[in-house]
Amino acid sequence: MSVKTLAAKIFAKIIKAQQKKWASNPVITQEKVFKQLVKTARRTAFGKDHKFDKIHEHQDFVNNVPVRDYEALKPYINRVVAAEENVLWPGKPLYFAKTAGTTSGSKFIPLTKASMPTHISGARNAILNYIAETGKTDFVKGKMIFLQGNPQLQEKNGIKTGRLSGIVAHFVPPYLQKNRLPSWETNCIEDWEEKVQAIIKETLPQDMTVISGIPSWVQMYFEEIKKKTGKKIKEVFPNFNLFIYGGVNFEPYREKFESIIGKKIPSIELFPASEGFFAFQDKQDQKGMLLRLNAGIFYEFIKADEFYDKNPKRYTIGEVETNVNYVMIISTNAGLWAYNLGDTVQFTSTKPYRVIVSGRIKHFTSAFGEHVIAKEVEFAMQEASAELKVKINEFSVAPQTNPEKGLPYHEWFIEFDTEPNNIDIFARKLDKVLCEQNSYYADLISGKILKPLVITKIEANGFQKYMKSVGKLGGQNKLPRLSNDRKIANQLKNWKV
Repeated sequence: MSVKTLAAKIFAKIIKAQQKKWASNPVITQEKVFKQLVKTARRTAFGKDHKFDKIHEHQDFVNNVPVRDYEALKPYINRVVAAEENVLWPGKPLYFAKTAGTTSGSKFIPLTKASMPTHISGARNAILNYIAETGKTDFVKGKMIFLQGNPQLQEKNGIKTGRLSGIVAHFVPPYLQKNRLPSWETNCIEDWEEKVQAIIKETLPQDMTVISGIPSWVQMYFEEIKKKTGKKIKEVFPNFNLFIYGGVNFEPYREKFESIIGKKIPSIELFPASEGFFAFQDKQDQKGMLLRLNAGIFYEFIKADEFYDKNPKRYTIGEVETNVNYVMIISTNAGLWAYNLGDTVQFTSTKPYRVIVSGRIKHFTSAFGEHVIAKEVEFAMQEASAELKVKINEFSVAPQTNPEKGLPYHEWFIEFDTEPNNIDIFARKLDKVLCEQNSYYADLISGKILKPLVITKIEANGFQKYMKSVGKLGGQNKLPRLSNDRKIANQLKNWKV
């Protein structure tokens, strides 16, 4: 056993023990985080405006701090961006993670001296937890690829600014630098298609053991390798034995991945965002990711079907239930307070607290009151594809409210890798499973308000072409599984078969 693998096993045991301690005391852990956050920020502009000195328990916080999204918090963030000190958190941020906003252009998410280490420890602890659980360490000796954004940073009023994955690249520990690919120069390439080719050139001769990235973009990387070599990934990288991913549900991609790779690959799911590193998969045989309750983040949850009520109840960790769709609200040591991240989650376990990401509160289809969410369409696709031996590359769903004739319907835009023998049977299976998932949708179908879903086939690489056309090819960009209007649908028609 090498020094590196021995050290990894020892460190993994330490992290596992620490993890068990806070995970077995979830309510106390969150209370400590809550009190520390409020105490630290009480003299900031936000703390004074919201009477932090009078906040002693959660209900005080609810009474004084309303739930806000980025737009509502923007007046404070603008002051931080202008280099004003002590606005949302003491002092100034170390960095701004710049992300693409849907309504306000670029968003600038502060990363502070207190919050930055939690982003780094999240991914590290996920890997160490995997080592502690499985005992596997061989992968630490090989090369590891992390598909990420440009690490070059700009400055905004003296504060370094860039994509989160690019910022994190500056914190890779020395013992991993020799194992890590692609090179700094390749990661700096902005054009995604050019970048993929450069990554292939660097990685093909290497002994790759770990590959990490958003599934859709890793799939693109794998497909390009297959084109160049004519081989499955297991033949190109025989020691590749761990896939780390986050950002989207992997299940719709899993079968296609395993086909390209040529074998099943163990995986670790992560739940990272610019606003915080929230959870990671802690068990290979359990559904869901362990919510990080000790990482400088205080969590509140609002039931998704109550979110738009006037005063919805804000639940704390000790009050949540399994299999309920919640909007996740966060307060962090980066100065985000009662912040609506936009993600919806469901708890799969409360001992310990594990979550799955069920979608986005703004990404749904409810043109007729059905409120179909991402988890439901992804499950329907997974079930129908498995039963009928279909493989898909990508898909997205939108309502068709004004058809040329007949009843309105849900339109499923699907890029097939392996098409069904009979597309009508496949569509009926999708519709049946979706009805089983969502009773409102089932009632609309049975009541003849909607007709069963309609499939529109998209040409090979059509979704990549769409993402490129809107300037979102590669990086951390993700295609919405669901829309409540026709904006994406009308553009996808350009790549219709």
